[in-house]
Amino acid sequence: MPLRPLLDPDNLPALDPAYVRQRPALGLGPLDPAPRILLLYGSLRERSFSRLAVEEAARLLRLFGAETRIFDPFTLPLPDQVKGDDHPAVRELRELSMWSEGHVWCSPERHGQVTGIMKAQIDHLPLEMGGMRPTQGRTLAVMQVSGGSQSFNAVNTLRLLGRWMRMFTIPNQSSVAMAYKEFDEAGRMKPSSYYDRIVDVMEELVRFTVLLRPHAGQLVDRYSERKAAGMPVDPASDLASLATAAG
Repeated sequence: MPLRPLLDPDNLPALDPAYVRQRPALGLGPLDPAPRILLLYGSLRERSFSRLAVEEAARLLRLFGAETRIFDPFTLPLPDQVKGDDHPAVRELRELSMWSEGHVWCSPERHGQVTGIMKAQIDHLPLEMGGMRPTQGRTLAVMQVSGGSQSFNAVNTLRLLGRWMRMFTIPNQSSVAMAYKEFDEAGRMKPSSYYDRIVDVMEELVRFTVLLRPHAGQLVDRYSERKAAGMPVDPASDLASLATAAG
């Protein structure tokens, strides 16, 4: 199944509840319905640290009032491997992105870059699909895990990709160094400054998603796309035109 179940969704042993704002976006915009966040990770290993980090992020997002879905890339074909991208996993990934208001992308760093698994998922998300845009206007949080010392190569690339996909990438980010030391045998992240940063990033993602939610349509309304679609602006409903006329 392309959706990965989240085990122990409400168990947060590394989190100190004394410092938690359970509704970090309160007052920034409508909280109902819950912000919808899609999470992607970049490894197929049985003990994948990018997946474990994403699962920790999903638990935090749930605590902060969001609805989460984690895509499992195990059955995803390579881009252009299947004619017309006619594959159940590709369809599921695109439907999940259409469902979402925000994304979390977490990749291992391999040879100084994101993994092929991570890039393949993003490559399967077109900028435009039957008049719909699976990524445009959505918020994005970027994370990476490394086997060695701390690096930012993967998150820098993910930021570039997010910009290309016309997403609003939040300022904060997470980079977990020597990730094999940061998770216990059960796959749970230990208390650390790395975990605290993931908490910060998820708080910020929820805030930006709620803040932008009432304005997402207007923020991605583009002249070039209106022109290509043959959709002229109606002066009677254009607020800027009305304000100019009134002045």
